[in-house]
Amino acid sequence: MVPTVRGAARMMTPISVCNPAASLSARHSRGFTLLEIMLVMAIIAMASIVVVPNLGNLEARNFNVQVREASALLNYARRMAVVSGQPATASFVIETLEDDETIGAGMAGQWRSGGSALTYRDSTDRERDVEDRVDVTFYPEGGSTGGSLILHFENRRATIDVDPFTGRVTTQFDGDQ
Repeated sequence: MVPTVRGAARMMTPISVCNPAASLSARHSRGFTLLEIMLVMAIIAMASIVVVPNLGNLEARNFNVQVREASALLNYARRMAVVSGQPATASFVIETLEDDETIGAGMAGQWRSGGSALTYRDSTDRERDVEDRVDVTFYPEGGSTGGSLILHFENRRATIDVDPFTGRVTTQFDGDQ
């Protein structure tokens, strides 16, 4: 079998020189096209629209979480007193307690301020700023020491009322939310 001239020419010619698709991909891999750059910029713009507005509300969300935690602690103390038949106390602490101070018997839990100021108005309407700690005690028959906890953070304010006769806990937000 004798190779023909055409067959010999094919065997000697590199395929990449004759392949137009290979030359296009080599030219294309040198950089990004305008369309690709615009697509990436559009994706970054959409992501920033979603992320940036939520960064400004972090303080408001943190304050709302603190208020919900305080309200939940009071409700838990109320349930604990009724179910166990023993008084239960919810403690609200501005500064972190020392290591030797722990939650004792009858304590439902402690709420710690995360930068919020706390004012306590007792059932006789005397109001005082809490500098270290205030306790609200619930009794088995459903009553409590009562009063209002007023939480402040920047221009936000929330009031948690505890009814002294029923122990019912209600929360009201004031100011910018």
